[in-house]
Amino acid sequence: MAVEEDGLRADARANRDRILEVARAALTADPETPLSAISKAAGVGQGTLYRHFPTREALALAIYRKEISAVAALASTLLKAHPPLEAFRLWCAQLAESSAMKRGVAKLLQGATSEDDEREAYQQMVLAVRSLIAACQAAGAIDRGANADDVLMLLGVLWQIPSHPGRDAQAARIIALIFRGLGAKDERGGLAGS
Repeated sequence: MAVEEDGLRADARANRDRILEVARAALTADPETPLSAISKAAGVGQGTLYRHFPTREALALAIYRKEISAVAALASTLLKAHPPLEAFRLWCAQLAESSAMKRGVAKLLQGATSEDDEREAYQQMVLAVRSLIAACQAAGAIDRGANADDVLMLLGVLWQIPSHPGRDAQAARIIALIFRGLGAKDERGGLAGS
């Protein structure tokens, strides 16, 4: 068996990833989903699940870390595939979408995250926002002077929107307000959304 960088064999890594994928969906839909249901849906025994994640909180923390890393990494992927302002908007939309996951595991995370976990997550996100801002400013798509920490603080509101039928529309309106505050310009050089 091949051993990967993190010391896990390839089959163990596949099991861990499958558990995280299933658990993310299950806990987002119902934070009280039993771990036995998660292991069954992932196609692994409960012993395998507990070997990787000895507690429900450890599982929630792993889901959170994976989500933060994926959203942060998405910034560079989007910047390669889209104009900067569009990439930034798409990234914000993904951030809003990931809020459902955060709500699903929020109670479990309260006692599971350390200051180091929070600092690491924040640094990943602020670096992503900083790269998106820099690309937009270089393209003349937003005004100069935006502070990544401030913008990330504003974007944090997206994770506070409760679930309701108009949630996506509300998130879109909040994102539009943030971009207006950044002086976002459309392709013709005028203010976007005006």
